[in-house]
Amino acid sequence: MIIPVILSGGSGSRLWPSSRTLYPKQLLALSAERTMIQETVLRLSQIEDISTPVIVCNQEHRFTIAEQLQQIDVVGARLILEPEGKNTAPAALLASLYVQQHYGSDAVLLILPADHLIRHMDAFHRAVRLAVRSAKEGHLVTFGVTPTYPEAGYGYIECGATIAPDLYQVARFIEKPNLSLAEHYLAEKKYLWNSGMFVFSVQAYQNDISHYAPAIMVSCQQAFEKAVSDLDFIRVDADAFSHCPSDSIDYAVMEKTEKAVVVPLEAEWSDLGSWSSLWDILPKNADNNVLVGDVLTHDVENCYIRAEHKLVAAVGVRDCVIVETDDAILVADKKNAQDVKEIVKRLQADNRLEHHAHSIVYRPWGSYQCLDQGKNFQVKRICVTPRAKLSLQLHHHRAEHWIVVKGTAKVRRGDDEFLLSENQSTYISVGEKHRLENAGESVLEVIEVQSGDYLGEDDIVRFDDDYQRV
Repeated sequence: MIIPVILSGGSGSRLWPSSRTLYPKQLLALSAERTMIQETVLRLSQIEDISTPVIVCNQEHRFTIAEQLQQIDVVGARLILEPEGKNTAPAALLASLYVQQHYGSDAVLLILPADHLIRHMDAFHRAVRLAVRSAKEGHLVTFGVTPTYPEAGYGYIECGATIAPDLYQVARFIEKPNLSLAEHYLAEKKYLWNSGMFVFSVQAYQNDISHYAPAIMVSCQQAFEKAVSDLDFIRVDADAFSHCPSDSIDYAVMEKTEKAVVVPLEAEWSDLGSWSSLWDILPKNADNNVLVGDVLTHDVENCYIRAEHKLVAAVGVRDCVIVETDDAILVADKKNAQDVKEIVKRLQADNRLEHHAHSIVYRPWGSYQCLDQGKNFQVKRICVTPRAKLSLQLHHHRAEHWIVVKGTAKVRRGDDEFLLSENQSTYISVGEKHRLENAGESVLEVIEVQSGDYLGEDDIVRFDDDYQRV
């Protein structure tokens, strides 16, 4: 049995402002109509003897991922929630512990990041079949993408001795090179891009983790032993996991093991690590531009321009990235697209929220959007899906005024319960228990006016919650 393990812990900072901490690139539709994690799951459907996926993700993303799986009719997937990001080695190990418990130590894991693009499905499936055969023989297999140009933004794998057709020993892993070295690697023909995808058995991976990274093994075992089921999710123990070292599969195991082998992959692969890489792979117009959304151009060439909410007009520019979202605009030279992460670091250092969330924030019951804010007030639009409800809660620092603009709301305020229709309102005082529920069959929309000396999202005391949030 092949168990696909999808790692969905990245933040995609180089694709800011579309990608944010609470809604990273794997949850976005960037290269197709479906989101990247949906595309990752769907490309597995034609592989024989494969199970439903195990997904390792941030607990903040769990409901969005579950909803996106439902949209593509995937049922039975298990989501393992990481209390904090510890890189790929612990994430894969947590998945292996779950798989060992339910499928046994001989099960083969297919480790895939959630945010990669692969266009040639037949080539991908052939490579997976070869990798699975090798993994059953005890190897730890990685996929090396055949380079098509000198890329300084990827790590490389040097191929060693030939084991079988299209299967090589790993001679060494190489960090991201400078452009001159990348050109040399392209000419040499024995260097491959490091894809970050792997195939190995549960037993082989656990044996090598125990040998080369025992602290990771101990922490993950303790965290998994104390795991609890949370609706359809597996929540590992936060305290035990906090002691786990942070490390990648490459560093923790693959660079040290004698069992590492590589399968070359020619499948039009990209990790979509920057806006320039997205420009590389998408269809272009006559001026070599990729235009997404409501975009007008004049005398513009070789640009990626994305308009998500407003009209974007560009005149006389070359080799640019322009991305508009509801609360931020990025303008960058395409050759410096990797440096967008530096803006994200600045936002984090300045305690600005634009790196963390969009103005629309998704919750398991629906979403909210900040419409306006100032000293001691904030205005939000709250949308609640049919029959869903927020937690029973109170706030120590703010009062709230709710006005129903669409649908029917069921409100609990203190000991009272009542219905509100369109154009009706109620007031929730500071410290008063309250709950909002959609009592109808269409989306409920409420305008919420908050007032108080502190309006942060952490001023919530929950007493009862359908989604078991702390």
